[in-house]
Amino acid sequence: MFDEADLEAIREAHAAWADGTLDPTLERFGERKASFTTDTAGQSVERLYTPVDVADLEYDEDLGFPGEPPYTRGVYPTMHRGRLWTMRQYAGMGTPAETNERFHYLLDEGQTGLSMAFDLPTQMGHDSDDSMAAGEVGKSGVAIDTLADMETVFDGIPLDEVSTSMTINAPAAVLLAMYIAVGDRQGVDRDQLRGTIQNDVLKEYVARNTYIFPPDPSMRIVTDIFEFCAAEVPNFNTISISGYHIREAGSTAAQEVAFTLGDGIEYVQAAVEAGLDVDAFAPQLSFFFNAHNNIFEEAAKFRAARRMWYRIMDERFGATDPGAKRLKFHAQTAGSTLTAQQIENNVVRVGYQALAAVLGGAQSLHTNGKDEALSIPTEQSVRTALRTQQILAHESGVADTVDPLAGSYYVESLTDEIEADAWAILEEVDARGGMQAAIEEQWVQRQIQDVAYQRQQEIEAGDRVIVGVNAFESADAQDVDIEDVSAADVQSKIEGLDAVRADRDQAAVDAALEDLRTAAAGAENVMPHVVSAVKAYATVGEICDVLRDVFGEYDGATSV
Repeated sequence: MFDEADLEAIREAHAAWADGTLDPTLERFGERKASFTTDTAGQSVERLYTPVDVADLEYDEDLGFPGEPPYTRGVYPTMHRGRLWTMRQYAGMGTPAETNERFHYLLDEGQTGLSMAFDLPTQMGHDSDDSMAAGEVGKSGVAIDTLADMETVFDGIPLDEVSTSMTINAPAAVLLAMYIAVGDRQGVDRDQLRGTIQNDVLKEYVARNTYIFPPDPSMRIVTDIFEFCAAEVPNFNTISISGYHIREAGSTAAQEVAFTLGDGIEYVQAAVEAGLDVDAFAPQLSFFFNAHNNIFEEAAKFRAARRMWYRIMDERFGATDPGAKRLKFHAQTAGSTLTAQQIENNVVRVGYQALAAVLGGAQSLHTNGKDEALSIPTEQSVRTALRTQQILAHESGVADTVDPLAGSYYVESLTDEIEADAWAILEEVDARGGMQAAIEEQWVQRQIQDVAYQRQQEIEAGDRVIVGVNAFESADAQDVDIEDVSAADVQSKIEGLDAVRADRDQAAVDAALEDLRTAAAGAENVMPHVVSAVKAYATVGEICDVLRDVFGEYDGATSV
């Protein structure tokens, strides 16, 4: 992009500036630190960036135009000038009725998409009255046991008018089936259903541990969902390949990109090996990234990820549909950065993280409530979080031009550095046999743990400042209003489950579960049978127990 003679002149001018202007200032005042790096023990940050730092940048090959390969500058031509990102606040209260109330509130306040959080028993495939669910019902999201619960959650919410994201993984097939069944009950054509299921089981073995089945059958369920949705619910995103939780576990930005795209490669490869056409299912793949603290690093990370995914799908898998090569992503502000101390500071953190996501070209965004280090957010804090997005969209000007940071010597250089580091990590993953193999041998987990340990040491030593925690502390007591789930709520939930079991046609439930068992034990797609089971009001636990019997469970290292 730059003439070599011009670059040489800049190098000479840079050296003269350093001798004549910079050095006297350094001798007199110095700098705040001996060295600077990006947020998570990542790239070194130089004092000054010039065209010399992006001398190898080729505009057409490395940047291009929005909506055109390699999609560095955005997956759509107009990006947020044409349509603002979906404001998708994560919500899920203890009971289905409370979740329905919160969803209606958020839609009335201007939210443009729903995002559903589930409690831990639901995520692990257990019913609310299971002994494994004791003490956890409704604590981290809504408790869903049967289709009746899902019908309550979406009461008065037409599914052909909203887009819904569901953060569910191991039992994703069951919750997706329930969503489809609610749509069928509402009379909504299946091709009108829009949204996303997370359905990213590989990262569960790395970061969250809400897995149920061993990796091989888990991957089989994922590809069954791909196949079923391509035919039945073509506008529903079948997976949200998640780097968010990888970053929450402590990874660097480059590791987040590499391991997330590595998971994506594994899913695409598994689907292709199962006989699916990459151009048929890949356009409905989506990604889920963390929006962390360092604005420039995060924006560069998103730009690098888009460019890499285009090249992966184009060169590695030979995709021809442009939609199969576009990396579309949801972002969520970084929960791990929220502090229980001085929780008002979290509003500021979330605002800057949201800015980074928008500068990086997110398709949808969740902004955390200030109190999420303590509990499910209150109505007041979730309103503030939503208003943060609305102010960003309508008052800041950040959405008025496409890829506003493009051409920054620093951002372009950082984009290249993150991409180079991520490619190097992916090469190591490939050498180990791919992400599934690297996860099973615990290599991926160790890479993240090493970074997380180093970061914690820096915090404890005071080398990494966390405002309100290890610097600028306050002894003032905080009066914090937090959401909670009462014992009465839990008892009511269990009584409702008992009532559904008493009213349903047990013979129909038994027949549907037996059909599911046969399909799971063979090669037939399990999804039609999961849909039949949920329509018969089989529970999440009953359906998952059938699959446990067939597939076994994963204990963190081996199948049992």
